[in-house]
Amino acid sequence: MKIGVISDTHGLLRPEALTALRGSEHIIHAGDIGDSAMLGKLAHIAPVTAVRGNVDREPWARKLPLTNVVEAGSVFIYVLHNLEELDLTPEAAEFAAVVYGHSHVPRQERKNGVLYFNPGSAGPIRFRLPVSIGQLIVEEGKVRGKIRRLEV
Repeated sequence: MKIGVISDTHGLLRPEALTALRGSEHIIHAGDIGDSAMLGKLAHIAPVTAVRGNVDREPWARKLPLTNVVEAGSVFIYVLHNLEELDLTPEAAEFAAVVYGHSHVPRQERKNGVLYFNPGSAGPIRFRLPVSIGQLIVEEGKVRGKIRRLEV
């Protein structure tokens, strides 16, 4: 299963991001969405799971949860915006991955058998960081990630 991962769009859904997400079977938006229309545009590609980020303060965003769970086959993925607000021990809860955003820094690492995955920011360029999205590949009960830098 291919899961597209996007975060920190801050109201900007780049055509390059849409193109990169095509072919996803599911999309995770890890917060700081910035515009309610964005989730609808992403849903034209694949079902979307989204969480509210710290800049998502408009009335439409209050309906979004602060955390969410995606089930991909036998794999469970925990989603939140700010990793510093992680409120559980992922390996004890048997999550295969934790997806987060907030820092705008693309990053993936394994800790205690859990993949911690931040796709970086796909929105406005900030702090001279790259514009990027991610992809999770779930196969045979395991999850691995790829970070894709977008040329903008």
